Amino acid sequence: MLHPAMNHKVLQIAYVVNDVRASAEKWMETFGVGPFYILDRPQVGDALYRGAPQDVEFSAALAQAGDVHIELIEQHCDSPSCYRDLIPKGSEGFHHVAVIVEDYKKEVARYEELGFSVAASGTFGPLSFCYVDTSPITGGMIEVLEDLPFIHNYFARIREAAEKWDGSDPIRDANDLAG
Repeated sequence: MLHPAMNHKVLQIAYVVNDVRASAEKWMETFGVGPFYILDRPQVGDALYRGAPQDVEFSAALAQAGDVHIELIEQHCDSPSCYRDLIPKGSEGFHHVAVIVEDYKKEVARYEELGFSVAASGTFGPLSFCYVDTSPITGGMIEVLEDLPFIHNYFARIREAAEKWDGSDPIRDANDLAG
């Protein structure tokens, strides 16, 4: 059954890569996308992997390409993770799309009712998020983001930087997005 009242606007496409900085440079050279903000080994609160506590060490590079947010993810450790579920160590590829939903708990429950499991979940600042493993149908996961001003402001600052970008300062620290 379709749910036309639900917001399923894909706002992000994410890839697992071997090196976030090198991959960001390739994206800039190939597509002219930038600047990229590096989120180096962020702390995820209440991190769970397949329902069990987890500590996965990763970094991400974030940029905006028109209406689509680009995320490049590098896993630094050998822990099992939602990233390694789809992309083996040493490989690179598509991992997920992200959506912001008005009712986070209801949306996660809807996916679970459809038979999809939550591969990983946690908090980033005040924001709850999870990766729903829809890979049998979509070839990747869906990251469900709670609809809070925090995430809208975060993405807006990345978009604004992209719109004003003149090619200078191509790799930036994601801590500069705070505020």
